[in-house]
Amino acid sequence: MHLRPMHLRIVAAAVLLLAATAAMADEMERVPAVTHAATQKECGECHMAYQPALLPAASWTRVMDGLADHFGDKATLPEAVAADIRAYLTRNAGRGDGRLLRVSEQRWWLHEHDEVRADVWRRKEVGSKANCEACHRLAARGDYDH
Repeated sequence: MHLRPMHLRIVAAAVLLLAATAAMADEMERVPAVTHAATQKECGECHMAYQPALLPAASWTRVMDGLADHFGDKATLPEAVAADIRAYLTRNAGRGDGRLLRVSEQRWWLHEHDEVRADVWRRKEVGSKANCEACHRLAARGDYDH
């Protein structure tokens, strides 16, 4: 079978489209782990230290600006530590809607979890959508595939 140049371009475009679609689907299944000691220590004291790639820089900025009311809790940090963590988070941030503060509100997250039944989030061992490790045992390492 001999393909004409036009057909070759169409086949090449289709292959690239499929590859891009697969990459987008896997985009948030693996993200770089938290490597910043202050972020790991300070954020990890109360919850899993979320990887910077899970939120855009604008969201991280708003999270760090709102530590006095951090999702219902008061999170206090020395100014220098907070500035260091903010710099790490925003420098390594991902994409998404910067108006949203919660990872679980981002469009990619909703797409990835659209088939999860509502009662799953109420299970005692899960507790909430913020408890990634309840279902993704390697989440702290940035691996959401398992």
